[in-house]
Amino acid sequence: MSRRHAAEKREIMTDPKYGSAVVSKFMNAVMYDGKKSVAESIVYGALSTIEAKTKANPLTVFQQALDNVMPSIEVRSRRVGGATYQVPVEVRTTRRQALGIRWIINAARDRNERTMTERLSAELLDASNNRGNAVKKREDTHKMAEANRAFSHYRW
Repeated sequence: MSRRHAAEKREIMTDPKYGSAVVSKFMNAVMYDGKKSVAESIVYGALSTIEAKTKANPLTVFQQALDNVMPSIEVRSRRVGGATYQVPVEVRTTRRQALGIRWIINAARDRNERTMTERLSAELLDASNNRGNAVKKREDTHKMAEANRAFSHYRW
């Protein structure tokens, strides 16, 4: 990793249907092998399924799901005097969003519905209602940070 300067952040284009940069990032995370059109159909299909089931704006359900999954604190390994401590630290906003998106997609991939569209819509609905594996992952992360609160003075 170069120490000269940090890499500049790329500008993410907003998605064509909802005009949201977050949905666009979500779509990019769902994408495999550069197949953007497949990822687009999966995400838009899941959002339309959510709209059909809840009769609510799918963007608000999506945002609520993401807010319920994003962690506010996590543990990072810190080596002090030959011992490795799990030190709780606050999560930066961009990393919070990236972790939330990643956890929702991984939880959806682990589900056992028939299609990825069904899996994703079910996981988003679960996450918006504070259940599901993605929310459990956030809870586990917070529990681990709480358990290691004694080492918070090693924060850097």
